[in-house]
Amino acid sequence: MQRTVTMKDVAQRAGVSVMTVSRAFKQHASVGEDTRKRILEIAEDLGYVFDSNAATFRSQRTGFVAVLIPSINNANFADTVGALSEVLKDADLQVLLGYSNYDIHEEERIVEQFLRRRPEAIVLTGGRHTGRTRQLLERANIPVIETWDLPEQPIGHVVGFSNAAAMDDLVGHLVTTGRRRIAFIGGDTDGDTRGADRRRGFIDAMTGQGLAADRLIGAGDPPISMREGADAMSRLLGNFPDTEAVICVSDLSAFGALTECMRKGVKVPEDIAIAGFGAYDISSICVPTLTTVDPHPVEIGHKTGEIIVSLLRGDGVRVNRPIRLEIGPLLSVGGSSA
Repeated sequence: MQRTVTMKDVAQRAGVSVMTVSRAFKQHASVGEDTRKRILEIAEDLGYVFDSNAATFRSQRTGFVAVLIPSINNANFADTVGALSEVLKDADLQVLLGYSNYDIHEEERIVEQFLRRRPEAIVLTGGRHTGRTRQLLERANIPVIETWDLPEQPIGHVVGFSNAAAMDDLVGHLVTTGRRRIAFIGGDTDGDTRGADRRRGFIDAMTGQGLAADRLIGAGDPPISMREGADAMSRLLGNFPDTEAVICVSDLSAFGALTECMRKGVKVPEDIAIAGFGAYDISSICVPTLTTVDPHPVEIGHKTGEIIVSLLRGDGVRVNRPIRLEIGPLLSVGGSSA
């Protein structure tokens, strides 16, 4: 029976230590590029396969970062995870992804599963969790980063923005165009905590303008689809036909609302203005283009990744010193509210 090729065999052929071979496979900065290339070529020639499980056992490091998102079919969250992954990849770290379907109890279950696998860090979407989730993460002794929110009592580090405050700009813009009777289309439940915060921000902004905030149209459980946005718009037009503008919880629901107006012969923006949230691709290619808010999902991912890498490398950043990085959303005015 042919003997299994070991790391020691590669080291002997290359004339280096076993540690150098291990570091070459892990892209360690202490190994020069020429040496690394020679080691990998020798390993290939000998048929050696690097045993990452054994390396993890020896180093007590798993090499992955756990990331929890509410939905896997949301373009914003996909952009955040993609940007985060790119930063982590350069540090030889891999994303382990889970999704909670907007259920904080499901989030709790996944967090417990993740922690059993000893991730290097964990990234959460939003700042509202069960008490047990908070307890698990506070005791985990790893970096915890909450994204897409600015929780008042963060577990650890934060990279996000206030979803409620983002409504100020949208309401303010619509009011400056002369609209006063403004509605909001969003979820029926608080499962989407960011969507609930946008609804609350809408109410606060309208009240601050001295306007009634009673045109609240529920569109079902999150995530709100184009179809549900269209259905909600139909009910809005039936119940409040004098509405001058509507803010939707997302661009997808706003696009659904826009198409419903087209079906009913309601002119946008002449008869009613429409605004969304997220700056999805669809907002810039539909006719008219959508007024929306860009939450900078890629920047959230990049910054989160940079913080994790700095914390794990110990680049002068203390793990017990929480970082709170606010990303400012940007209002983008389109033809739907001109």
